[in-house]
Amino acid sequence: MMRHLFKVLRSVKPASRLWPAILSICVLFAGPAFANKVYVSNEKGNTVTVIDSANWEPIAEFDAGNRPRGIGISPDGAHLYVCASDDDTIKVFDAKTYEFLWSLPSGPDPELFVMSPDGSTLYVSNEDDNLVTVVDTRSKTVVAEVPVGVEPEGMAVSPDVRFVVNTSETTNMAHFIATEDYKIKHNILVDQRPRYARFTNDGSTLYVSSEIGGTVSVINMLGETGPELVDKIGFEVPGVQPEWLQPVGMRITSDNKWLFVALGPANRVAVIDATTDEVVRYILVGQRVWQLEFTPDEKYLLTTNGNSNDITVIDVAEQEAVKSIQVGQQPWGVVVAPD
Repeated sequence: MMRHLFKVLRSVKPASRLWPAILSICVLFAGPAFANKVYVSNEKGNTVTVIDSANWEPIAEFDAGNRPRGIGISPDGAHLYVCASDDDTIKVFDAKTYEFLWSLPSGPDPELFVMSPDGSTLYVSNEDDNLVTVVDTRSKTVVAEVPVGVEPEGMAVSPDVRFVVNTSETTNMAHFIATEDYKIKHNILVDQRPRYARFTNDGSTLYVSSEIGGTVSVINMLGETGPELVDKIGFEVPGVQPEWLQPVGMRITSDNKWLFVALGPANRVAVIDATTDEVVRYILVGQRVWQLEFTPDEKYLLTTNGNSNDITVIDVAEQEAVKSIQVGQQPWGVVVAPD
């Protein structure tokens, strides 16, 4: 579009009557970058808050079922998926109008899910039934139920879609489920109460956060016999009691350089150099920081803060919090619309 506009500009004389209209078009296209909607699930408020990332202002709030937690969006940005945990279903909304469209079968008490890269499949953790449920989003049917450890929560899918990983809070394991046949191929013991799992973008490493253990386990996916535990990252913040350092949500930059970890009631996000597994900084955010999400350009990282009922906006390059935004009651999950 801009290339064609420049061609027109070169062909128009400065005194032409077309110039006012052309200048208006230039202002339009030279305006601020495209804004992305941010969706926050409010676990106790039973709503989703929508925020405009252009000015970081809430623009809508809508009912999302009982106890909404895990939240995600389709790759094309059309559909918003919300785990309505106490309704035992996943609710699907129009991401633009917020209209409720349909429900997906999810198994009992869905807490968290991960989506296949093409959006065709959801892998759902069912906390009360010790299952991972595999849901086809197109046919709206359950295609598999995989028994896992006690209290499954964290979910991750490898970039090559070979494995889906589930973390079981009480069994203290990461289970590696092959997408080929939905069988568990590997189990790795981690620290107490693993809550979240995240792959590097090249698939070479998996991180698992253990809330009560207070660590992030580093798992090498390229081991000769399969995934292997190679390191554990601990945390220490002056003036903060060790039992408050409870790692939960995680995000890693696309260049695999920086790992950000939410530390729960410590009210901090840890910044880890992923090339050395060293913690380099702690960022003070809201109370009981839970989940994290980048904007598509990775300029900002958003945190949900359950006890202060807000989200924090972190400048990724500066590694500093720049804004706090009030949302609904007890925010849990966050997702940002794709470009």
